[in-house]
Amino acid sequence: MSIPQQGGGPIESRDQLADYLARGCKPPEAWRIGTEHEKFGYVKETLAPLPYDGPTSVRAVLEGLRDRHGWNGIEESGHLIGLEKDGANVSLEPGGQLELSGAPLETIHQTCDEVNRHLAEVRDVADAVGAGYIGLGAAPTWAHEDMPMMPKGRYRIMTDYMDRVGTMGKTMMYRTCTVQVNLDFASEADMVKKLRVALALQPVATALFANSPFLDGRENGHKSWRSRVWRDLDPDRTGMLPFVFEDGFGFEAWVDYALDVPMYFVYRDGRYLDASGQSFRDFLDGRLPALPGEVPTLSDWADHLTTIFPEARIKKFIEMRGADGGPWRRLCALPAFWVGLMYDQSALDAAWDLAKGWDAATREGMRIAASVDGLQAKVGEVDMHTLAREVLELSEAGLKARARQGAGGLLPDETHFLNALKDSVESGQVPADELLERYRGDWDGDLSRVFAEYSY
Repeated sequence: MSIPQQGGGPIESRDQLADYLARGCKPPEAWRIGTEHEKFGYVKETLAPLPYDGPTSVRAVLEGLRDRHGWNGIEESGHLIGLEKDGANVSLEPGGQLELSGAPLETIHQTCDEVNRHLAEVRDVADAVGAGYIGLGAAPTWAHEDMPMMPKGRYRIMTDYMDRVGTMGKTMMYRTCTVQVNLDFASEADMVKKLRVALALQPVATALFANSPFLDGRENGHKSWRSRVWRDLDPDRTGMLPFVFEDGFGFEAWVDYALDVPMYFVYRDGRYLDASGQSFRDFLDGRLPALPGEVPTLSDWADHLTTIFPEARIKKFIEMRGADGGPWRRLCALPAFWVGLMYDQSALDAAWDLAKGWDAATREGMRIAASVDGLQAKVGEVDMHTLAREVLELSEAGLKARARQGAGGLLPDETHFLNALKDSVESGQVPADELLERYRGDWDGDLSRVFAEYSY
């Protein structure tokens, strides 16, 4: 979840809303890669989720990163709730999941170095306070009642609102983790094609990264339960967005969509004011019940855009949101997968050629089937395993065409970051399949063993 946005005066014209998005347009040489990933923290002695306070706690980990590794603290109402350094930040999800939002970097080599450095720092601090961290798409053994709530005002508001609009909102907030990548676009037309490809092929990422076959200490019947959760969260702000594929889609159409997504909050003077269910359209007219007579600022608009949760979304960049959190190798594979498809024109065009004939029902069917069956998903004539192989080949070709060297020229390009995904396509097995095999086999149904064997 995002930290409060900053900058921007009062909105005087609706045109400013689309212009805000359009200001994200950049020439290809300025395109960057921003990788985000979340992970569950737990107390090593008890395998319980980390509380916020105490000697073995979320706060102790944040303080350790600040004091031992040079991060700067971010506070809310006197509570340490995040960190920032060198264009990156560390933030807290509602149940204490630790998220790295990486700096915008030029290559996968750089973003993977950032991920590796961050995980090494987290492990250094966590070991010192008796904590561990694990990369999974859903908390395997903890009930909702086990989860702490982090001291962030937006989470109290969202928690209260979730049960009014769906059945799984609180599960999403407190017991899921993801890895995602944020990528740039050159123009409105470039954004449109990239967003369409992102949405249409997001189920491929869901299948390849599926890593949440357990919840409440048992099998849940899905390879990506995290993906399943999003289908019953809040229909106003989630989904595959069929309107994106309609003629005439662009920044203005996204504004229309975002204005119809109910608000959660307004951030003022260091506090979150409850505006749940209220209308940003009313806010534009000075008729928001939470702030009568006030009109929004561009910061309010930026905040509101962070509360929209489809499978891919735009702000001043495009976010790929369909993958489960997972093991170390896959934290670098996810940005490599999408950069290969999005940052080479030939790969992007070929990806759209694969997807452009699908209708909304097919795209939604793929989303559902990927969450249940992973690479074994089939929807009509679409075989997920075959599709994943084709898409991965396009991504690899795109990375080869980029030809971004690493390790001082010792690594010729970024394609090796796809190796974990190529292994999955070769075997037909994704992380969830491996977890289920272990659980049914040598673990003999003892799911607690996942912590010792799959932690970072």
